[in-house]
Amino acid sequence: MSELISNKFKNWEKICSERFYKLKENEEKLNSFFIELYGLSDELTPEVEERYITVRKAELQREIKSLISYAVGCIFGRYSPDMDGLCYAGGEWDASAYSTILPCSDNIMTINSTDNGLFPALTDFYEKIYGSDTLEENLRFIAEAIDDGGDPRTVIYRYLRKGFFTDHVKIYKKRPIYWQITSGSKSGFKALMYLHRFNNSTLTILRKDHADPYYEGLKKELSECTEKYSSSSGAEKAALRRDISRLKASLLEMEGFIHRLRELEDNNITLDLDDGVKVNYEKLSDILEKI
Repeated sequence: MSELISNKFKNWEKICSERFYKLKENEEKLNSFFIELYGLSDELTPEVEERYITVRKAELQREIKSLISYAVGCIFGRYSPDMDGLCYAGGEWDASAYSTILPCSDNIMTINSTDNGLFPALTDFYEKIYGSDTLEENLRFIAEAIDDGGDPRTVIYRYLRKGFFTDHVKIYKKRPIYWQITSGSKSGFKALMYLHRFNNSTLTILRKDHADPYYEGLKKELSECTEKYSSSSGAEKAALRRDISRLKASLLEMEGFIHRLRELEDNNITLDLDDGVKVNYEKLSDILEKI
């Protein structure tokens, strides 16, 4: 049965609002009791400003971003729709915990295209959890909560590429559990990995199965642009010139990125979670987004 995320949010909003105002009412009753008990009615009033209430109301953008974060967690196996609470944060992997959403097999989710990697995995999550009939409407609702305008898929993809990690770092107080891999300032290649699933083959998989093919794809694209450039003219030629310049810069950046990856592979990097996120993050800082 298909479901609308907008309806889910309305139900959650109602629950949060009822909880919020019930707590406000109880705090004001307590205030009235103590004001009367100590004879402070000339000095104090029982009313409590909403900003002082210790539970929060539902806020659409925050809740939608939390839903995206949960989906990312399911994609990496941290959570599972088939189980309550935390599913995997190190230790022994239990494959039986996952049936509705199967976690990515290699702990690498690229964010370089809407055609593969994290974005289609996210849309697949929403389709499986809420149904295929409501997928487009749900994507539109999510996109509008993040940004008021634009094609829903473009908005969500742009958030995954440019906004998700920033929000994640804030929520986890600069101790992220999903680490954003980047080729550099040109931001040509981006991917996420889950800290608790890192092992001694992760970097090799990252290079061979993701970085190297991406690099080869850029080379092919440059070759095609160069070939078109020789027979083009006017505005098309100017546009191709810009594309060629961009691709050359991206290729140069990727060459440096792949070189750094090889060095890290040769160093046999291992992570010790007992040392904390900050110490471990520094070990791979040459290929990670700066915090």
